[in-house]
Amino acid sequence: MKTITPQSARAFLNAVDLPPSTRGGFESVGEIIDFKAQKDQAMVVASDIVAFVKGVSNERRQDIVNTSLLAQLVANKKVPDKTNFIEWYNAYFDVLENTGWVIQDRSFSSYTEQANGLEAHEAILKVAGVFLGAAPAALAVVISTLEALKSMDSSKPWITIFDRESKHVKTGHFQIALAEQGENDQFLVSLMAFSLNAQSTLTNILFFKIRNDEVDLQKCSGKVTINDQVLSDVRDIVRKKITTHVSEYLANLPI
Repeated sequence: MKTITPQSARAFLNAVDLPPSTRGGFESVGEIIDFKAQKDQAMVVASDIVAFVKGVSNERRQDIVNTSLLAQLVANKKVPDKTNFIEWYNAYFDVLENTGWVIQDRSFSSYTEQANGLEAHEAILKVAGVFLGAAPAALAVVISTLEALKSMDSSKPWITIFDRESKHVKTGHFQIALAEQGENDQFLVSLMAFSLNAQSTLTNILFFKIRNDEVDLQKCSGKVTINDQVLSDVRDIVRKKITTHVSEYLANLPI
């Protein structure tokens, strides 16, 4: 694992290339999302569902959202064919690591057998139940978020964004990032990433049925720590990079 410093992070960010914005807006994340540190909160950030357990500061919430969006934009530019999900995720994780996310493992494994007969959101809950079982408050936020997604109608803004960014004919990928306050003022991110490859056209990706003979489900999950020194140093650079894209990719979720 390479060592990331504020200097290397700034150099990395100065070199990143983003796709052009289709709207050209200049809203900030804070103008679209009303961050509330005293509450559990969830939002759609392109193909990422980001959730926060109460106690994570507003500034840290915004940092996680900003870097998540930046990572996806860079990956979209580098790997426009999103059926190449390994290459796309390599670019995505590379940005996160170079902006202060310390990721221990980013390898994917098949989850099709364990998820056979389940809908995708049920498979997520199965993964989350094992992954977050020792943190009931965090698991409760993931459950509440998925329930909110299940009950919302297709006209809501998050559906438009998430569907556009996560689904690509017969393939799709999406992520769930959950941030919680740790000890000694640290905060931790639990990251789960999923890829679907189906024989038929994907409809609503979160509620697509997993079948051994028709769908391949890959998953990657791990605990992430945050290098505060790096993330704080590049905060303004990241914010400026994504400014014209924010309104295209963010939507709040009621949980």
